[in-house]
Amino acid sequence: MKTYATYNIKGGVGKTTTAVNLAYLAAAETGLRTVLWDLDPQGAASFMFRVKPRVKGGGKALIRGSRSLDQAIKGTDFDNLDLIPADFTYRNMDLLLDSAAGGGAGPDAPGGKPARKLSKLLAPLASEYDAVFLDCPPSISLVSENVLHAADVVLVPLIPTTLSVRTLDQLTEFVAGLSGRRPDILAFFSMVDRRKKLHREITASLSSERSRVAATAIPSLSMIEKMSVERSPVTVFAPRSSAACAYRSLWAELRSRGEQQAAATL
Repeated sequence: MKTYATYNIKGGVGKTTTAVNLAYLAAAETGLRTVLWDLDPQGAASFMFRVKPRVKGGGKALIRGSRSLDQAIKGTDFDNLDLIPADFTYRNMDLLLDSAAGGGAGPDAPGGKPARKLSKLLAPLASEYDAVFLDCPPSISLVSENVLHAADVVLVPLIPTTLSVRTLDQLTEFVAGLSGRRPDILAFFSMVDRRKKLHREITASLSSERSRVAATAIPSLSMIEKMSVERSPVTVFAPRSSAACAYRSLWAELRSRGEQQAAATL
């Protein structure tokens, strides 16, 4: 089972639209048994897949183990694609993770390792799914630290500005300081407006200079914004659009990168 997380410290950069489209492509066009976990209490991914944003017992039941993760899984309208919906109680997930581990005594607290709790919850799904996508809230928190420990690949959408590039550097440094296994980081430019000179320059320079920046860029298009109206991936309601083609290209690049890394370890 491969776990992908869409994450950025900043909000409004295209995390959810990326998670929704890539999860659909993994399931419907690649044939992978896929589940998307909507970790954002706002529940945008759950909304787009027309699933009620509520988990019985809330986040507390999942974190404390009184309800297993597979009991929270809901089906979607698409074959091979399931969803673990968001719940507004997730806004307190940092506190839940900390208390479940014994009250904030650090990663080796008697109650467990709070930064690895999500990994533990996801582990039983390995027999049922080939791919997991985590749609993460924007933050630097215990939740995000859990995500970084749980993910094999962290997808980082960047708007092509100087401050966004700085955000990538901060995240890269943070991941480098993690103990144990570290996720691969693949950044990509999102909401790119090629009419803007700065967007063109930053996209071209960083894609060529940094191996952790994808060649594929997701354009700024009203078709992507329309997802919240259609409540569906753009790869479904506009499969031949330039937006859908961009997400397919990103998914192909992500898979190719994974295959190359796997071959390099043999």
